Amino acid sequence: MEVNFFPYRELYLNDKLNLTNVIDEVLSRGAFILQKDCDEFEENSKNFLNCSDFITVANGTDALILLLRAAGIGNGDEVIIPSHTYIATAAAIHYVGAKIVLADIGIDKLINPNVIEDLITDKTKCIMPVHVNGRICNMDEILKIGEKYNLSIIEDAAQAFGAKYKGKSAGTFGIGGGISFYPAKVLGCFGDGGGIVTNDTTISKQIRLLRDHGRDEKGEVKSWGLNSRLDNLQAAILNHKLKNFPQEILRRRRIAEIYYEGLKDCEGVIYMPFFKDNEQNFDIFQNFEICCKKRDVLKDFLHQNNIKTIIQWAGMPVHESNLDGIDSQSILPETDIFFKECLMLPIHPLLSDQEVHFVIKKILEFYA
Repeated sequence: MEVNFFPYRELYLNDKLNLTNVIDEVLSRGAFILQKDCDEFEENSKNFLNCSDFITVANGTDALILLLRAAGIGNGDEVIIPSHTYIATAAAIHYVGAKIVLADIGIDKLINPNVIEDLITDKTKCIMPVHVNGRICNMDEILKIGEKYNLSIIEDAAQAFGAKYKGKSAGTFGIGGGISFYPAKVLGCFGDGGGIVTNDTTISKQIRLLRDHGRDEKGEVKSWGLNSRLDNLQAAILNHKLKNFPQEILRRRRIAEIYYEGLKDCEGVIYMPFFKDNEQNFDIFQNFEICCKKRDVLKDFLHQNNIKTIIQWAGMPVHESNLDGIDSQSILPETDIFFKECLMLPIHPLLSDQEVHFVIKKILEFYA
């Protein structure tokens, strides 16, 4: 049996007729930039997430840059993020001219609220929690800190479209959240794509200007902006895929449950994503990332048995990137341990129960 990590090709072929019809309909109209398909996807996403506005943009990184700019964050300001994130989070801060301040992770492998206050200075303007793998951070504690120090909260929700915390969707806690629709995301298009979730009308108006060269609905330039528009064709594809999205989330959650039940007594598995740990988190399982003993040897063993796994971001937290503006001397012990042990197992809607049990069987066999 061969278990692929993510079946890009099959996700198209599995729904080829419908997707081909969507693509043909858009191309036949010659509708490419900011057409009705974008408007419809924004409206449907807004309703799905129960937010005041949802704005499509070119990609998830732009979403964060635009949010930071709309919040007035720039030169001389400091933004706190976890080192356990993709470099895009830090890049967004770098490109608005702000300073990147790195925090350690907690028991949930997300930013640890207990370390945030020690990182705050008189230059701190924003906390950017990152909802890695489709689980929302402890927003109660983060919001308390933000209110105490009058800091903006911008959520990196690139991996969390549809995730909830106490009934609220990712991106709806602070002034806004950035979403990625990269093809491998839970809701992915066939290229790059992004979106911004917000309940702040001022931020919403500003971002709609910024994403289109600072132009308003009449085409008048009101501010400096970017060219960060989601292709209308991608919007139509996402709009089609959104129809089955709730069922795909349930499938991911079911796969996660099978993994959890099958591996919970395995001594070689040190950590697994929480499953049904409480009622406050509704995880969408963008990834199923475990921590395990002899990680590299296990990965090789699974590969030899035709099971493809991934060490996320090449096993490199942000503080090891050696880029200008990154404090490589940051002391982040929990993050360091995590990146020596982490491994992502296959999880996607087309994965069968048989394939999941095969992965579990081989992991148990390795540690036996």
